[in-house]
Amino acid sequence: MFSATAAPCEEGEQTCEVALDLFGNDTVAQVADVIIGKPLAVTVLLVLGLLVRWALHKVVDRLVASAEDGVLPDRVTRLPKRGKAVHAVAARDAATQTRRVQRAKTMGDLLKSVITGILVAIVGTMVLSELGVNIAPIIASAGIVGVALGFGAQSLVKDFLSGIFMIFEDQYGVGDVVDVGEATGTIEAVSLRVTRLRDLNGTVWYVPNGEILRVGNMSQNWSRAVVDVNVAYGEDLVRVQEVLRDVSHGMWEDDDFRNVVIEEPEVTGVEVLAADSVTLRVMVKTAPMEQWGVARELRQRIKARFDHEGIEIPFAQRVVWHRDDEKAQPPVAADADAAGADATEKV
Repeated sequence: MFSATAAPCEEGEQTCEVALDLFGNDTVAQVADVIIGKPLAVTVLLVLGLLVRWALHKVVDRLVASAEDGVLPDRVTRLPKRGKAVHAVAARDAATQTRRVQRAKTMGDLLKSVITGILVAIVGTMVLSELGVNIAPIIASAGIVGVALGFGAQSLVKDFLSGIFMIFEDQYGVGDVVDVGEATGTIEAVSLRVTRLRDLNGTVWYVPNGEILRVGNMSQNWSRAVVDVNVAYGEDLVRVQEVLRDVSHGMWEDDDFRNVVIEEPEVTGVEVLAADSVTLRVMVKTAPMEQWGVARELRQRIKARFDHEGIEIPFAQRVVWHRDDEKAQPPVAADADAAGADATEKV
């Protein structure tokens, strides 16, 4: 039974104090606190925890909804002419949107689970305190465990946090071609801890997310093929640029590249004056991951057109000295392959 000599109500037991004021009996006050006060306090804590959980989950849902739209706009494309092309573009866009939605929902579920776990730990500890359990050892043990995990799993925590932000911000996904510093290749798998990619040689790289300081995505939304063309100094550069514009425009009008080349190609002009050639540049905006195929096709077309137009793509040349006697002769420009067997090459 309850002690009559001790103080009937402890500090903070409002139900006990109210009952003591009403009835003036210590036993009734203590019984009222046990029957009404503690269950009421536990109920209030549980309801408050559920309300906070609901509010935080609503915030996460809003973040997920915004993440489903992506950080960058959808894939850049131009309107195709034929029905099959329209369906192909729609299918690619639908697949991209589906992947983005799945990624956002995965991150939302993860954040909700973390929020629920933290709230359960906090509310559970407060309920135990209301029931009279000494929570000081629990809090001290939790602190010690947290410090131990913090020191022992620093890199693991860093990897997980980096992975969360990478996935949530849609920095890259499976199938993208990326440069992560030490490795460049196609993404095969993305998890919260590690990113797996395969390079051009077929080597599989496992990169911890915490070690990725910057990411270069070569296949997000759109790409660009940059083709540098070298011509001889004797060529008419205005004529060469007209030929390059005509070749690139032909690719732009080609139905086979209707959904690959998404903007009119641009001939920027002279980029470099090298020792034995002049470099001109052609830039073509393409669909994601199509820049390499477009560049190869454009080079092939330029080579065929240059052969037809008689435009010279220069080859390496050298200056050699011919010495017939002790007296040095003036330098003569000649092809290295045409030099005689008796020629002495001076570098």
